[in-house]
Amino acid sequence: MLQAAPSSFVLLPAFAKIVCEPGWKWQKREKALANFDLFYVWSGEGEVVLNGEAHAVGKGSCFLFRKGDHTSATHLPQKPLVLTYIHFDVKEPLHLIPAPYRQLKEVIDFEHLLSRYVRLFLVQTFAAEEEAKLILKQLLIHLLREEVERPIERKTSNQLTEVIHEIANYIRQNPGISHKVDGLAARAQLSPRYFSIKFKELIGMSVQAYMIQTRIERAQHLLMHAGMNVTEVADALGYRDIFFFSRQFKQYTGKNPSEIR
Repeated sequence: MLQAAPSSFVLLPAFAKIVCEPGWKWQKREKALANFDLFYVWSGEGEVVLNGEAHAVGKGSCFLFRKGDHTSATHLPQKPLVLTYIHFDVKEPLHLIPAPYRQLKEVIDFEHLLSRYVRLFLVQTFAAEEEAKLILKQLLIHLLREEVERPIERKTSNQLTEVIHEIANYIRQNPGISHKVDGLAARAQLSPRYFSIKFKELIGMSVQAYMIQTRIERAQHLLMHAGMNVTEVADALGYRDIFFFSRQFKQYTGKNPSEIR
């Protein structure tokens, strides 16, 4: 799909972001899927069966169903799934297609693209279809990039890689906490110095820079999608000085927080 031009994407009317009803289930149909379906889980817990293989799913679970797939799904009524699905087709022959299933760890950019895609049509934005095709290709590139870049991490042991990424994910999931390198290193059962070296090697930036980046990315999300004002966002993310928050935000984004909102 990397080589496919955005103009070759055929957008189909079945797309949405939905909160599944407690009694919801996706029953297996006699006929296989007739097109592609990008299927993403925002929250909740459940199970998706793809061509006979069961996958436990939760936040960050992402499927790219293909023509010929047989699918079914259920969820826990007390923890209903929140889903985005996008049905589409491609007119060009395809050679590079993302894997059918993955568990995304870095979700903010991906979720922002999904939200933008759905919102384009909800408000009948000018040139919505043209932009939606571009966004859809971005989503697929995001999935392919994760597959291509992940083998680079083999420079160090798989276990250490998992530990470092678990810590990075912990930082991203808790951007409002004032994390200390010593505490994060202890969590990884590494010395602070070795932890800092390996974190930068695997994540591509220092621990401190990553903490700031994830905090600012979360601030952008809250300003754009949660209806929170600048003061509320700064407070939620642990900033005691709103002016320092604004300076740091502008340093990383090039804009003031009020402009983003």
